[in-house]
Amino acid sequence: MAQGSNGTGPWLAFLVGGLIVAVAVISYFAYAGRQAGADLGQNVDVNLTLPKPPPMPDAPRLPDAPIPVPK
Repeated sequence: MAQGSNGTGPWLAFLVGGLIVAVAVISYFAYAGRQAGADLGQNVDVNLTLPKPPPMPDAPRLPDAPIPVPK
């Protein structure tokens, strides 16, 4: 049929098929690993003691409003 064919077709198909299987296995383990992490039920208790902040300075006093002069 095809003259000059070197017979790489079956090997190429085998290699591509192996890569597809490898990607499928890696994808399965990556997805299954995410699901297993949610069921661990770890309890983490964090107790932080923060220092008391310095007191705020008093706000400036607003000047008295001028008394309106009747006209």
